[in-house]
Amino acid sequence: MAKVSQRQVLAYISVPAGTTGTKPPEMPKVDNQDFYFAQVSGGEITASVEKIYEGGKSRPTVLCAPSEIGDITLTAHYDDDEGADKLAKVIRSLRQWVGTAFYDITVQNFNCGLSSKKNDRVYKNALLVGLTEPDGDSSSGAPSTFALTFSISDVSVPAEASTAAAATA
Repeated sequence: MAKVSQRQVLAYISVPAGTTGTKPPEMPKVDNQDFYFAQVSGGEITASVEKIYEGGKSRPTVLCAPSEIGDITLTAHYDDDEGADKLAKVIRSLRQWVGTAFYDITVQNFNCGLSSKKNDRVYKNALLVGLTEPDGDSSSGAPSTFALTFSISDVSVPAEASTAAAATA
């Protein structure tokens, strides 16, 4: 089984199908391809528990709670090109959508050459809850980045991934 490096895990966002009315902005296409974020973090799934020590017992009774998915942060390199569908314009327009825009987040695993991909997981209707603007440092030549943070309600396996898993079972 081939291992996957962190550089092979990329994500893109899209406005959910069926969104009506005023829609939040789409990320710009790059050479007619989806805009991929350079970093994906978060999305851990945890469940709170309550431990109850009943009188005289040395071991607790554990009460379970529903699981929750942590926020996901997507980070990318900033580009200040001002064209009609360029990144700077999209980021500027996203400021007004924090707390109100919903996106679908698709995380994909690529091969070593980043030429072939398979869907790993999809977070439907994730609420945009944070926008981190590009930082500046006059003594640094490192690329500037921006980040979008999303609150997650559920995660699913894409249809083609679940079909492939069922075929191998």
